[in-house]
Amino acid sequence: MAQPYLHDHVACVAAPATWLSGPSGQLTGGADGLYVNDRRVLSRLVVTVDGREPVPVTARRAGASSAVFVGVLRELGDDGPDPTVTLTRRRLVEPNGGTETITLANASHQTLTVSLEVEASTDYAGMGAIKDGVAAAAEDGMTVSYESVPASPDFRWEVTIPPRESWSVELRFTRTDGPPVARSKRFSTLRVSADDRRLDALVRAGVQDLDALRLADGEDVYYTAGSPWYLTLFGRDSLWSARLGLPLGHDVAAGTLRALAKRQGVKHDPDTDEEPGKILHEVRPPDATYFLPPVYYGTVDATALFVSTLADAYRWGMSRLAVEALLDSVERAMEWLAGHDGFIAYQSSAKGLTNHGWKDSGDGVQHADGRLAAGPLALSEVQAYAYRAAVDAAWLLESFGREGGDRWRAWGADLAERFRAAFWCPGGYPAIALDGTGQQVDSIASNMGHLLGTGLLSAAESAAVAGRLAELRSPFGIRTVAPSSAGYNALSYHLGSVWPHDTAIALLGLVRDGHAGEAAAVIRALLDAGERFDYRLPELYGGDDLPTPYPASCRPQAWAAAAGPAILTALLGLDADVPGGRITFDPMTPSPVGAFRVRGLKIGEGELDVSVTAAGALTVHNGPVGVVFLMADGSPAAISKA
Repeated sequence: MAQPYLHDHVACVAAPATWLSGPSGQLTGGADGLYVNDRRVLSRLVVTVDGREPVPVTARRAGASSAVFVGVLRELGDDGPDPTVTLTRRRLVEPNGGTETITLANASHQTLTVSLEVEASTDYAGMGAIKDGVAAAAEDGMTVSYESVPASPDFRWEVTIPPRESWSVELRFTRTDGPPVARSKRFSTLRVSADDRRLDALVRAGVQDLDALRLADGEDVYYTAGSPWYLTLFGRDSLWSARLGLPLGHDVAAGTLRALAKRQGVKHDPDTDEEPGKILHEVRPPDATYFLPPVYYGTVDATALFVSTLADAYRWGMSRLAVEALLDSVERAMEWLAGHDGFIAYQSSAKGLTNHGWKDSGDGVQHADGRLAAGPLALSEVQAYAYRAAVDAAWLLESFGREGGDRWRAWGADLAERFRAAFWCPGGYPAIALDGTGQQVDSIASNMGHLLGTGLLSAAESAAVAGRLAELRSPFGIRTVAPSSAGYNALSYHLGSVWPHDTAIALLGLVRDGHAGEAAAVIRALLDAGERFDYRLPELYGGDDLPTPYPASCRPQAWAAAAGPAILTALLGLDADVPGGRITFDPMTPSPVGAFRVRGLKIGEGELDVSVTAAGALTVHNGPVGVVFLMADGSPAAISKA
């Protein structure tokens, strides 16, 4: 069976719950349903009036966790075009279930008596089976309550509605076999107002979705990867989401790091790909796993990302005490990186994923002629992550009086020189990978964008990569591979599609390395895409002439939602160094969004309010106490008390 498509679904999310339906609001099959903790609480929900389904006329999200569906019906025996009865469904998902309020409105001039019937049931299916397209009634192992106000044991009501009046019923569906999960308060107050109002909308939707995708491991908050397939802790995804989302504060990064450190590898296990010091790929409830083990370590990049995310969180204000508690994990992570012979590489295992980088589909790493790359594979971006991790580890260890800084700095420098000799293709760009024979995998691919801003590249190499990214850029973001590749397909998972997080990572690298013109073009491309997806960017999409939904992509996806906050970091040219007592700005000039103002930017334990004119003049209105605000040239930033 095939994985269900999601492109026309309306998703309401309040992790660990998701409510999915088509634009009619009816739940009738496929991936439709209300899910809690990767189990389907509600698989069928069909509303009829006098035995007829309303004709759907509109559906819209009302935030990350709610939606409104409107349908209409004609009065029985009325052949005219005007609808007589309007049925509105206001849906709200909560961590333990959800509520739907159904309102019937009588638009006629006479009293109507109608029969409202709601058919509701569940199959208790696990998310893994649904994703595989093989969902069937499962052993329940869970309890669910269905309630209504006004109450009806069979969910049927005979309703009399006077002219121009309405009647409502509230339905509540709750998973009751686990402890209650409190709906957390809104986590971020980040907001922006810009001349280009699309930026406001993209940031607002992203912040709402990131809030909705939060879960906690005890006291440690993290972003789940995405709805509906990935509402769980990931290594790579959760780390990148927290890192791109640092303008919302360092708390989620800190929680993610602690949750992953608790599960850092301690032994060699070929069944799960666990190794000492390694950071995991994902965690699943045993009854909701796909083909992977419940705790799976098949990721080659999360370990280096763990180190650099901790360093970035410290720069953004994570406390010294909290950082120091994770330094043993940093040292174990670095030993895992250094334990590889030559470059950091992976070999797919029999029970896990074929590819262990972020392009983890089976065909995600190809030569330009379309041949699949044979492992073990050393991915280019993983070497850049490892280099950056070495530099960051040296800084962290020295900041806390620990030994090892010189070792890791030297190790990183050696890695950079070996990379320079082995990865650069004759065409003047870095290969996506080296295969098991040491041959360059020569596709022109977006992976090279992840090298920018890490320090791995020289100025000339960075300029060459920026030029290649311009070739990869579609009107709506950076393509995963160039159209010249034999395997190119704009609606493939990793061979021509656009991933917002991939584009955002490249954007930040372009800014850090001084490629402002290309960075501005990337921002405009992301805003153009956001406009066409109602500002809730999907996990991926085709980005050629029109942004085309990838039918099975998650939406919302945390690292896609984090693209909005990442754009603000890029626009401000923001470099936080709270331990050093400095925050430096280098606003993009001219601004690709006109004048803009950012409020609620969290750095340290305070919030920053800053405005930038279209010409790039910056004013800081308030911010953390004891921090010096500087421009990129070292001059003080303008400060106002407005």
